[in-house]
Amino acid sequence: NSSRKTGIVFVRSAGFKQDGTLVLEYVRWVMVRKRDEAAPSPADHVPRLPTVLETNLLGDACPPIKTDAYDNALAGSRYRYADYSVGEKIDHNDGMTVEEAEHQTATRLYQNTARVHFNQFTEGQGRFGRRLIYGGHVISLARALSFNGLGNAFHVAGINGGRHVAPLFAGNTVFAWSEVLAKAELPKRSDVGAIRLRTVATKDKPCGDFPDKSGEADDPAVILDLDYWVLIPR
Repeated sequence: NSSRKTGIVFVRSAGFKQDGTLVLEYVRWVMVRKRDEAAPSPADHVPRLPTVLETNLLGDACPPIKTDAYDNALAGSRYRYADYSVGEKIDHNDGMTVEEAEHQTATRLYQNTARVHFNQFTEGQGRFGRRLIYGGHVISLARALSFNGLGNAFHVAGINGGRHVAPLFAGNTVFAWSEVLAKAELPKRSDVGAIRLRTVATKDKPCGDFPDKSGEADDPAVILDLDYWVLIPR
């Protein structure tokens, strides 16, 4: 990175059931501190990865849905696959203020033990002067906020990519909006369809005007930019 103190490492992780069946696989990049900050950086090696998951890879983890018995009222939304249009933007309206105790509890549940999220004694003397909110918690908040407008998008089928654009701290309030990037019918599935979404989360800025990029620069309020597929009843 530009600081010469850290670098980016690509990691592939896979999760299996007890019988050996693959249930989850993903590639992510993580920022890692250099052991010796003065050491020269190794040659770059960036793997070739698809920018978007093929739709034939989606849906295997979702059991069949009886759409005629699916209760929109119980789900909290009447909008299904046919009600969304490519290019549509949705302001999720609600905001959620982050508190120190709840983000630490959530981060423990994610089995993340990094001191940057927990240790105020050390982080108070660090770059930000306080604990940093874990990125997985930010994604979780954005996904929860998206229920307002995407209430029937019950199944995250795959993540195409994303960025943690800026840090978040306790006391900030998170807002979010989403854009429908694509729609696809799934092979051998007449019960659900796939919708590709881009969800953008902000801190301390409501999303009625859909804050986004201005040229190459992100809006200063943007903290997350996530591209993913969801399944929704037809």
